[in-house]
Amino acid sequence: MRYLLLALLPFSAFAQFNPGFDTDEYREMLLILARTADDEEYAANFPEPEHQLVYRSEPIGLDNQWDLWYDDVHHTAVISVRGTTPNPDSWLLNFYAAMVPAQGEISYEVDGELQTYSYKYAEDEDAAVHAGWALGTRMMLNDIMRESIQLYYQEDVTDFYIVGHSQGGAIAYLLTAQMRYLQQDMMLPSEWRFKTYCSAAPKPGNLYFAYDYEATIQNGWGFNVVNSADWVPEVPISIQTLEDFNGANPFVHIDDMVEQQSLMNRIGLWWVLRKLERPTEKAQENYESFLGNYINRDVSEKIAGLMMPEYFPSNNYVRVGIQIVLHPDSAYYNEFPEDPDVIFRHHIIEPYLYLAEQL
Repeated sequence: MRYLLLALLPFSAFAQFNPGFDTDEYREMLLILARTADDEEYAANFPEPEHQLVYRSEPIGLDNQWDLWYDDVHHTAVISVRGTTPNPDSWLLNFYAAMVPAQGEISYEVDGELQTYSYKYAEDEDAAVHAGWALGTRMMLNDIMRESIQLYYQEDVTDFYIVGHSQGGAIAYLLTAQMRYLQQDMMLPSEWRFKTYCSAAPKPGNLYFAYDYEATIQNGWGFNVVNSADWVPEVPISIQTLEDFNGANPFVHIDDMVEQQSLMNRIGLWWVLRKLERPTEKAQENYESFLGNYINRDVSEKIAGLMMPEYFPSNNYVRVGIQIVLHPDSAYYNEFPEDPDVIFRHHIIEPYLYLAEQL
């Protein structure tokens, strides 16, 4: 019944392509994302978006897929990235959660020949991102560039939305960052504008990636819309160690500070510091071992010739971008009651569209 009611909701045309969060604009993105899921029966429960599908990729890498949509009225295009699917390969990409540097090279075989591709998701050498989503983004990038440039020449489109829900939202972060750096390096037209709607996205990288990304979108060109009842934006698990701080911080001189204390205070302080420091360091090592090295073996069996960068010694995952919080009330929970056995109840498109309508 809820799906039927959503399908009957009237649609208000969104504004022209401008900075700032726009509810109708986000609603249009959700309607597109419902179809990017590639489930016709599910998509039929929602109204048709104003944009029209002009291209759908084949599954790429670990079951990643993306769409290109075009609206000849507003003269805008949407690059829409599919989220996690039931395919185990798609989940493998999520579990590959060690961090890699935010710029580097990834190699894998294409048509039987080993190819090496560079990527750049941030300029800061301390920036790091999720290994699996970095790989998924890089494997789709050439296809995305080719089809977007073709639409640009065919229809003179210069305004592009980049959108994704769930895993697609995590990739949308990295894709946005990469496209902006390609534009900066004059590999994409300088007149292109990008506006990003990540939806229900998990945390894509560390604090220094967040700083780099947010500096480019902070005037209203990039959002992450979060249902506060949804657990997915809370992952991956974050581990912060003393190595995750900027170079100029009091922990650099902690040894000197302790040495200035009395003998008994020194003993107590050393004991406390080691108790605080060692568990996080061990947790980070385990993270890299199990969600890096161990998962890499399975990923390498799926992607021939895969060579990833050395892991970045951090797992300090943080929220990224301008956050738009959809906060459920009692009426929401009447529609979407809590049920521990239905783990994606608050994560799929329907509750996000319901809450967006309340805005």
